[in-house]
Amino acid sequence: MEQYAYDLPDYYDWTSTGLDRDVTYYVDLAKASGGPVLELGCGTGRISLAIARAGIPVVGVDNSPAMLNRARQKAEQMELTDKIEWIEADMARMELTEQFPLIIIPYRSFLHLLTVNDQVETLKRVRRYLTDDGLFAFNIFVPKLWDLIEKDSKLSYCGAFPVPGTQELIEVNDYTEFDHYRQTARVIRYMDRYDKEGRQLERVRVQFDLRYLFPTECFHLLTLCGFQIVNSYGTFHRSTFDEFSEELIIEAVKRKIGRDDRHG
Repeated sequence: MEQYAYDLPDYYDWTSTGLDRDVTYYVDLAKASGGPVLELGCGTGRISLAIARAGIPVVGVDNSPAMLNRARQKAEQMELTDKIEWIEADMARMELTEQFPLIIIPYRSFLHLLTVNDQVETLKRVRRYLTDDGLFAFNIFVPKLWDLIEKDSKLSYCGAFPVPGTQELIEVNDYTEFDHYRQTARVIRYMDRYDKEGRQLERVRVQFDLRYLFPTECFHLLTLCGFQIVNSYGTFHRSTFDEFSEELIIEAVKRKIGRDDRHG
């Protein structure tokens, strides 16, 4: 009954439904930019497809073939293939041929970069492929020390999610182990699928790692890599980011680098 896999696009789509108003926020940015838009860590295309549906050309980058295959299938079903290009690549090592007025990393995908070097390499590439007057936007969760302690080496209930077109339900629980020296977390996610009578049909077990970032650390990282933050929000309703915020949404532009700032 228990399965092991890193790429399960069906289960990902059913249980990763996004954050409050995140689609609207990124689509609004895309419309304001005029496109084309580059999305890094696009997964199965939840954000990219919404942008394309708004008539804006988009390029989606992800390192998972299974996720991209599902994204392509969805684009075909929605008749959006002429608006979207999918590229299989690691965002820290991608090589592209064009620049974009808007580059986005939604849904906390930046946190899947597990080393400072990969974070820096990704930001260098974002700067390289961003037009001089372009905007870079992304979001991460804000780590709370008491929450990290509460969840360490424990099973946490994440919610129940309906399987579209059926009367089945998926309950999600995460077991998380933290390495606070490296600021990393290993998450073992259990997804239990039940029929309408409450009988368990299967259990899917997936594992993923992330590296959490504190806000000040994130601000310094962006400055180091040649960005200037123009807006920071605590929600996708554009509320002010403060000490009570659980999400950090950042909008940044290229910082004009003087001679003394250049590090090669």
